Amino acid sequence: MGTRARRKQSWYTQTLTPLMEGPVDPEMQEEGNKKERSWEVIREWFRTQKGLSLSPTNNNSPSPTSNYPCANGSNVPTAKRQDLRLLLGVLGCPLAPIPLPNHPIHHTRLKDIPIETSSAHYIIHQYLAASGCLKQRQKCGSKNMYATGSVKMVCCETEISSGTGSGKGKSMVKSLGTRSEEMSGCFVVWQMNPEMWSLELVVGGNKVIAGSDGKTVWRHTSWLGTHAAKGPQRPLRRIIQGLDPMTTASLFAKAQCLGEKQIGDEDCFVLKVCADREAVMERNEGPAEVMRHVLYGYFSQKSGLLIYLEDSHLTRVQTQGDDACGCAYWETTIGSSIGDYRDVDGVLIAHQGRSIATVFRFGELSMQHSRSRMEEFWSMDDVVFNVQGLSIDSFIPPADIFDP
Repeated sequence: MGTRARRKQSWYTQTLTPLMEGPVDPEMQEEGNKKERSWEVIREWFRTQKGLSLSPTNNNSPSPTSNYPCANGSNVPTAKRQDLRLLLGVLGCPLAPIPLPNHPIHHTRLKDIPIETSSAHYIIHQYLAASGCLKQRQKCGSKNMYATGSVKMVCCETEISSGTGSGKGKSMVKSLGTRSEEMSGCFVVWQMNPEMWSLELVVGGNKVIAGSDGKTVWRHTSWLGTHAAKGPQRPLRRIIQGLDPMTTASLFAKAQCLGEKQIGDEDCFVLKVCADREAVMERNEGPAEVMRHVLYGYFSQKSGLLIYLEDSHLTRVQTQGDDACGCAYWETTIGSSIGDYRDVDGVLIAHQGRSIATVFRFGELSMQHSRSRMEEFWSMDDVVFNVQGLSIDSFIPPADIFDP
């Protein structure tokens, strides 16, 4: 374990280059210097796809993502490079919509709170009991965690509406290509007390590194550079996908129970938490305004465990001028199926899952929209609690995090 801890600390002894690494051509270097915003990456990706859909040579031919760049990164077409940016930008290291509460859920008083909230508290306590966290807490719990896993990512179909269909109120919708080549990778997650965490993800020869020191969440990519996430400190979504039940329970401390819904063959209770208006406004950046960010958790009535997680994130981008016609809306929805729970030191940890992300663009013109779907399959290889030698020094952000 000491070797693992020392290896983790060595990540921060040099300038970090997360999301996408490797040799890049001069065009990519120039783009990296611009420090594009993440919504700009998505916007440029859809522009490329729209151009392909309007091309006379495009007869629903296979997706331009069928061949990904090799390790040396030579001669990477723009469309393929943007496919990688989209995949890693959306599924690489998304954050939960809200920060963790200051007081754990077991300290919350149920007196004089709405029935929807008290029902949610009961469901969360059942989840903690089913996952073994209540017994673990009586034994003083774990101080930190180390986990490794494998991922497979793929871009699926893309739908483009050109708004040029004949007749009033009609548009022409065109689907581009089929599933792209599946890319395999792996990741390492470290966590401590649970606000401090670090992620390293490598997929198809491209790397994502992100982390939090308990005060600042940051990430770095070759096209975005190193930057801090705006708004309140929020946990990594990958951690609440059945990897850390205590953090998941704390995240739903102020949830509302919406009722029941069936997921597959499982009857589930549905809990909802959403970021308040003040919190989402802190995340606004330039012409991009976050409208809402909502998280839904589906807890099995039979086992009490979390089996499905869904969040929806809506951003409005001012594209030209200040009038309403210059606005485009980007909605990103990620739904994750969670399963294969196994006992790790008395706690049930999910060891397998599948996430489906949909990016939907609409609103710039009433008859135009773009939609793309991508998938991630993940599995856990190793989960270890109480790693000897892991300290807060392992979570120090890079020095250039606040550089202009």
